[in-house]
Amino acid sequence: MHNTRMNRLDNATRSTVIRCLVEGTSIRATVRMTGVAKKTVMRLLCEIGEVCREVQDVMFRGLACRRLQLDEIWSFCGAKEKHSSPEKKAQGWGDVWTWVAIDADTKLVPSWLVGKRDSGCAIEFVNDLAARVSHRVQITTDGHRPYLVGIENAFGADVDYAVLVKIYGKPIQADNETRYSPAECIGIDTKIISGDPDMDHVSTSYIERQNLTMRMQMRRFTRLTNAFSKKLENHGAAIALHYMNYNFCRVHQTLRITPAMAAGVTDRIWDAEDVVRLLEAKEDAKRKTAAKSA
Repeated sequence: MHNTRMNRLDNATRSTVIRCLVEGTSIRATVRMTGVAKKTVMRLLCEIGEVCREVQDVMFRGLACRRLQLDEIWSFCGAKEKHSSPEKKAQGWGDVWTWVAIDADTKLVPSWLVGKRDSGCAIEFVNDLAARVSHRVQITTDGHRPYLVGIENAFGADVDYAVLVKIYGKPIQADNETRYSPAECIGIDTKIISGDPDMDHVSTSYIERQNLTMRMQMRRFTRLTNAFSKKLENHGAAIALHYMNYNFCRVHQTLRITPAMAAGVTDRIWDAEDVVRLLEAKEDAKRKTAAKSA
């Protein structure tokens, strides 16, 4: 058992905790497996999540992406929207949507945003994405109307943009036993919005698969459990850590390398120790700054 009263975990223990968190292990299960106190695990999650967000924000610039797929995935914090009081909603409770973009070629996730499913968040999300690519891109989204506003605001006419809408029908046996079964896709409808997109590459398959990866790898996104996030800050930190692991540490089964390597952002596979060293470097910089000002 590790000494949970220590002010700072050693890097080996930090790495172990991070490995648990990125493999879909719950906070309490991580506590049981590592012997690290719950508050310490939560504090580490917030600290490492902030570092992961900052590092990816700096590294994902001037990307040579050509085909991007965008989507948003639902979760909730504290309680679902209909069960959250106005006071709790002011604290971040209620439905939470994560806007995600994926490069169809390298499978890199260059941008994401945690917020509401409205035009304001769509504009912020797509503006951030536009600032990361180096040339004209092709974009595919579903029929969610705020994308039209966001993409027009960020790219104007300098984009090849198409919408793909899936048409669903009821399951053949629509009874209580199938209430949680996905509806059957009975067709798709595609529409060109701007530019001249290659219709052979108008698809949302990769981003939908990425949504599944999120639900599988983050306990907070698992449906019908009590593992949902209780604080919005922790939710955002877990997502940033997830994408650090996905982009830099996890070898993609199809690519045989990590998405960050495929995108030319790095030339090697990272591990949990590399992520911890990022946090250590930030802590060292803070100590030096504090020593100079003392």
